[in-house]
Amino acid sequence: MVIKDIQRFSDTRYKARAYICYLLNRNLPNHLPGVSLETIKDGFNKISREIENFDAFYVLDANGIQVENSISLNQNFKIGAGENRSNKAYYYRAVREKRCILSDPYPSTLNGNLCVTASTPIYDDKNELKFIACIDISLENILEMTDAGKIENYFGKFLKSVYTLFCAALLMICTFLFWHGVKSFISKSIEHINIEEIFESTIILTLALAIFDLVKTIFEEEVIGKSHDENSVVYKTMVRFIGSIIIALAIEALMLVFKFAITAPENIINAIYLIGGVAVLMIALSIYLFSVKKQDIR
Repeated sequence: MVIKDIQRFSDTRYKARAYICYLLNRNLPNHLPGVSLETIKDGFNKISREIENFDAFYVLDANGIQVENSISLNQNFKIGAGENRSNKAYYYRAVREKRCILSDPYPSTLNGNLCVTASTPIYDDKNELKFIACIDISLENILEMTDAGKIENYFGKFLKSVYTLFCAALLMICTFLFWHGVKSFISKSIEHINIEEIFESTIILTLALAIFDLVKTIFEEEVIGKSHDENSVVYKTMVRFIGSIIIALAIEALMLVFKFAITAPENIINAIYLIGGVAVLMIALSIYLFSVKKQDIR
């Protein structure tokens, strides 16, 4: 569950950062004369009306030392005055990048649960760093903040159900093809198996493998929600699926060549057309692979 929550956070991180940093930048004084701890605390008070499920607000000085105890609704969290946080990513990243940042999830020192910290540097009117304003929010609460609305959630569940049904139907077809592909020779002795049946079984099993690979990709991406690089998934699925089709068609063309050469030489042109189609598919796949590789180099 923790891994899944971290993945969900990774997918919606930009939304969470945009929202929290907007609140910090709108309510906290920055690049103004007379920047003080009191004005920052007033800004925290305004933000708390927007974000109710926060763990703690606190302020660091320019050197990363916490100025006062944290502001929190939980009495146990009102601690930390004088602690050195200069080695924390939310401090040195905010100082280095000179902008509001949102940290990766990490175990909170307050309760041990995973949390994230949003921090923003506070400058005076002379552009001198005075404070770092920070807000801790648990990973669970940050995910609730960025969750989609009810209608979108229901629609997402509906889509998952549809994809599951399609996967189940395709898997049934795959199973049927697999059984049809193997039963033709497992039910016979070796002496009674002819070459044509072997070719046909190979074609059927190749198509079954292509469909199974497609089912696996759809189920992982759309139902389970595994996150992969989108371009990599499309690339691998395309290559494997088209490759399986090319193999099946090539075997079918070879079988037709042998069949027509023996029984109907006048129809061998049809096999040649099929071989030509296979060649076109291979050229198209080669161009696709070359274009993808060239794009990756860039």
